[in-house]
Amino acid sequence: MQALTPGALAHGATHEVFNQTPPLVDYNLFSTDVALAEGVRREGAEWSVAQLNLTGAELGTSESFEYGRLANLNPPVLHTHDARGVRVDRIEFHPAWHALMRSIVARGFHGAPWEAPRSGAHVARAAGYLMQAQVESGSLCPTTMTYGSIAALRRDELLSQSWVPTLLSREYDERDLPLSQKRGGLIGMGMTEKQGGSDVRANTTRAVQQADGSYRITGHKWFFSAPQCDAHLVLAQTEQGLSCLFVPRFEPDGSKNGVQIQRLKDKVGNRSNASSEVEFRSAWGRMLGEPGRGIQTILEMGTYTRLDCVIGTAGMMRQALVQALHHTRHRYTFGRPLIDQPLMRAVLADLAVESEAATALALRLARAFDAEHDEQEAAIRRVLTSAAKFWVCKRGPEMAAEAMEVLGGNGYVEETILGRIYREMPVNSIWEGSGNVMCLDVLRAFSKSPHSREVIMHELHAASGLHSDYDAALAELESWLVPGVSGEAMARRLTERIATLAQGSLLLQSSRTAVVDAFCQTRLAGRGGAVFGTLPAGIELDRIRADAFALLE
Repeated sequence: MQALTPGALAHGATHEVFNQTPPLVDYNLFSTDVALAEGVRREGAEWSVAQLNLTGAELGTSESFEYGRLANLNPPVLHTHDARGVRVDRIEFHPAWHALMRSIVARGFHGAPWEAPRSGAHVARAAGYLMQAQVESGSLCPTTMTYGSIAALRRDELLSQSWVPTLLSREYDERDLPLSQKRGGLIGMGMTEKQGGSDVRANTTRAVQQADGSYRITGHKWFFSAPQCDAHLVLAQTEQGLSCLFVPRFEPDGSKNGVQIQRLKDKVGNRSNASSEVEFRSAWGRMLGEPGRGIQTILEMGTYTRLDCVIGTAGMMRQALVQALHHTRHRYTFGRPLIDQPLMRAVLADLAVESEAATALALRLARAFDAEHDEQEAAIRRVLTSAAKFWVCKRGPEMAAEAMEVLGGNGYVEETILGRIYREMPVNSIWEGSGNVMCLDVLRAFSKSPHSREVIMHELHAASGLHSDYDAALAELESWLVPGVSGEAMARRLTERIATLAQGSLLLQSSRTAVVDAFCQTRLAGRGGAVFGTLPAGIELDRIRADAFALLE
């Protein structure tokens, strides 16, 4: 620690800057993350480790983090008309946004698993996405919607041939042109209307079939994500009921489609990303999936985007953790490093446990998406995607707030990344289905498929007998899963327990004893854990902390 002694200041100076933490940049996001590297290998993507290591080094540069800062400092601007008064509905982005998107697309985070499917492809992509989320999250919105939409578009023969190849391109093309004239493309989504929110069956937007089989759409969307994208999946009412329409930015004849942007949303966070309100004025669209089954069609996309809500939150949790560890390593209080203060040791260890559990669950969930045609893994996807989104995305804001408090006032200013992370966290809980919706989806999955109960219990029983606290929590869950026991009023408790037991199972089978003991005693047995830093006696705090961030060694 640098001491300030009498006479150390130059004549006329009032103070010298010391005991401040240097910026955390120019480090490898992958090689310093033991839990991430172990998870990638455990879940079947060891072949990707070398590339992920390169990606981690590139994303950890000062230039990379600066792009994230600038993209949020300079949010998108809507231009509804050009200088001649012609309607253009163009979004202007800062160059930093385009730099972020260029690198995201080049790495294939928007669609690599669909290029040449192989074992572990979704896990490898999840690991890269998790690291990207540590740098900037707004740019992940069009990324994840494109990733999810390709799953649905592949089932349509025409769109699979005419759109998917360009969407899979590793070249980012920001130009506002018909897709046939572009080198790459992106997809967005429009579900929510002002009167319905999560209740999309209350939507009033209508689509009328034309003589050539296309549709003309009239109505609005209260949230229309990434309006600059080349096309959107849109829910609208047809004669057969609520349906999913594929709505490109340009009509087949090359004219601009009738999707008019009314305004951009002034959001709490996610400020680099354009979210909008739009009006459909006889917009051209094409049916995607079966008429009247729009929810089922768009939920295929939504399942993948919900996965990304979990991965993205785990990524931000990781960055919040390493910022806290980095700060306390360099900051001195009461004559010694803050990281060595007893209470702070407990807080940091607890944050590390939470981050590792989120990472493990995100990667396990990604493995379920790799096994696309496996019935057991399909049941895991149906239940665990909703449960993980509910729980991890609820824990994210709490963890971000605690990490911000570790930095004190320095964490509460815009110069640090923690303020942005704190504002960003709630959106993953809200978008793609709020917490209550996720819990109801878990109940619905069990109701529609009793086999799902057996699959989930089989998954969780893999760790039975390894820890008494885990076994007790598992037995309690088993009693809750008896048909007729758990209704809507209990859905949050049930969903939380499924998610935490899934985390506990993964940690017990793969992790270090100190992390396992801390997790099971707090998250499952309730001995502490109401707030971060209340770990019970006997936990190896220093071991957890040392394993959490390789730069500390």
